[in-house]
Amino acid sequence: MLQACLTSQTLTQMRVETNSSRTPSDAPFYFLAALLGITTGCVDVAVDDLLFTALLVLMACMLLGILRPRWPWRWVVVVGAFVPLTELAAYLLRTVKPSRAQVYGSFLAALPGIAGAYGGAVLRAGIENLRKGK
Repeated sequence: MLQACLTSQTLTQMRVETNSSRTPSDAPFYFLAALLGITTGCVDVAVDDLLFTALLVLMACMLLGILRPRWPWRWVVVVGAFVPLTELAAYLLRTVKPSRAQVYGSFLAALPGIAGAYGGAVLRAGIENLRKGK
């Protein structure tokens, strides 16, 4: 009886260890999201075109939604947060100051990111279903 409990407990521990060892970390993807958000913010400061900024946010969130389709809202939050933060850094550090409308517009650039992140997640699910033959 005691050996059966130990065997059952050992099997449970082995399952937990194998499941956790197979799950890759999302840290590189968060780093990529932050990098894409900072790059988008820098382009927004240099170009001053809200539609182009929105397109870059859409593309970044779609790429991240394809790469990691679970919880796509997190990519919108990370990429969308770094665009205004980059605007703020440009305002504090550079001599070329973004206008007030450009700073407010950088918050609106996160809205197309919602469509991009969820669209990328749906695209990834569709591709996986096609691979499985469903």
